[in-house]
Amino acid sequence: MILFLGTRPGKTEIKRLSGVRCPFCNQTGTLTVSRTSNYFHLFWVKLFKISTSKLAECSHCKRVYYQNEFTPEMENAIGID
Repeated sequence: MILFLGTRPGKTEIKRLSGVRCPFCNQTGTLTVSRTSNYFHLFWVKLFKISTSKLAECSHCKRVYYQNEFTPEMENAIGID
């Protein structure tokens, strides 16, 4: 019997943070957050979520912020998961 199992990323959700300033260039409304979840799958069917990663990018200075670099202002605008 052959089993096809593994991990695979789900759809990426993108949210624009209006009213939040970039800590690097101090521009307001230029941050975009993308969230991707990784799932365990069996025969290409998602069974459960393994992890979630979040990144924020400033469209003005192109600085990327990882989840551990988020400011409290960014976290409040994203919402708690």
